Amino acid sequence: MRDRKGSSAAAANSRPPRSSKLSNLLRSEPITQSNSEDDLPISTEAAYFSQRSPTATSPYTLSPWNPTASPFANSPWTLLPPLSDEPHSAGLLGSLVREEGHVYSLAAVGDLLYTGSDSKNIRVWKGRREFGGFKSGSGLVKAIVISGDKIFTGHQDGKIRIWKISSRNPKVHKRIGTLPRLKDILKSLMLPSNYVEVRRHRNVVWLRHFDAVSCLALDEDAGLLYSGSWDKTLKVWRISDSKCLESINAHDDAINAVAAAGFDGLVFTGSADGTVKVWRREWVHKGGATRHVAVQTLLRQESAVTSLAVATAAGAVYCGSSDGLVNFWEVRDGGMLLTHGGVLRGHKMAVLCLTAAGSLVVSGSADATLCVWRREKGGVHTKLAILAGHAGPIKCAAIEEDWSVGPSGPHWVVYSGSLDKSVKVWRVSERASEAGIRTPQHVRVESEAGPGRSPLHVWATGGGGP
Repeated sequence: MRDRKGSSAAAANSRPPRSSKLSNLLRSEPITQSNSEDDLPISTEAAYFSQRSPTATSPYTLSPWNPTASPFANSPWTLLPPLSDEPHSAGLLGSLVREEGHVYSLAAVGDLLYTGSDSKNIRVWKGRREFGGFKSGSGLVKAIVISGDKIFTGHQDGKIRIWKISSRNPKVHKRIGTLPRLKDILKSLMLPSNYVEVRRHRNVVWLRHFDAVSCLALDEDAGLLYSGSWDKTLKVWRISDSKCLESINAHDDAINAVAAAGFDGLVFTGSADGTVKVWRREWVHKGGATRHVAVQTLLRQESAVTSLAVATAAGAVYCGSSDGLVNFWEVRDGGMLLTHGGVLRGHKMAVLCLTAAGSLVVSGSADATLCVWRREKGGVHTKLAILAGHAGPIKCAAIEEDWSVGPSGPHWVVYSGSLDKSVKVWRVSERASEAGIRTPQHVRVESEAGPGRSPLHVWATGGGGP
């Protein structure tokens, strides 16, 4: 989340001095990284990439804080005793602790988990074991989305990098491109109309983010990737040829969240300016160009919007904000406009991430807890559990169906990444009940005082938690 209020960017088409086009390009940030840096895989041995490289003679190597001497290096996941065989049990499955930096992003697909941090590493985990990894030239990895065998990562330097899984070795990931492409930038430099003034005495080409890429979203049915940035713009990319189709001056302040897919061409953006906007996608002509038109503003408030999630099956959109609230809207009576459904109150601090699947919605907060909500008929929500164990704000979360517990109803695995430099893995169920939860050795479960439907409080005491 970006808290500061930025000044609004000026309109496009200001003419830069002709003599400065090439010099501006040469003075700007590098557009691509050399193969020697971006294409190097991360070793999956006990040692891992770090900014610090202690020498063999240093006392640091004998210290228990040395990552290669720590038991976490050989077994980065803290595996806990199995949860109860009760099909509706919930709790902590394990914790990943890496002293690489704060965890800002993660993405789960199947049995693979990708984690990004403010180090140069993107880790890949399979079956809660380290599987592979790769590193980028920029440090902070703010967003990760996956489309087939391609992985898109959004970075602090304003670039989107594209990685592909090797067909020969699924552990190897190679960088195959950067958005925008170098050739597209070079073409844009030749036309003054391609420049926009982003601040006084600074012009950039429109297809390039000039500030951090804070969020990414995929609409795979349409073959499009959406990127939101602290530069207040939403950009639309065609996945097939990596072409930037459109740049939208969407908000008056930094864009913190974008959500797409599931609403027949609608795209949602949330910003530090306190608004949530709905955009309708239109196809301009057969060439595949797009035009996005603002059709509705769902929310307008003082508190910054920090997260968005779409519950496709329910026809609902959820929005988290810095005041700790989760608002949601629903599509009703087959209409394209959404109506406000209510507010979920479960956090004391900003809601930094949201994820939804089945009838569940999971919110992660700066108060270091996760709230698990179940959507009932009529838009009513029941708070099933409060998952606590992180020692810092929870920046990212993902949910995947868990097939390991058999066919006894919907069960889910929730991944949460935090600024405490850890990722935790939780099991949750849509039919969770207080009577069905038992306490593993490293997890303490207590019932909140009150009616029988009160949420569960689960504290994790192992794997980097308090």
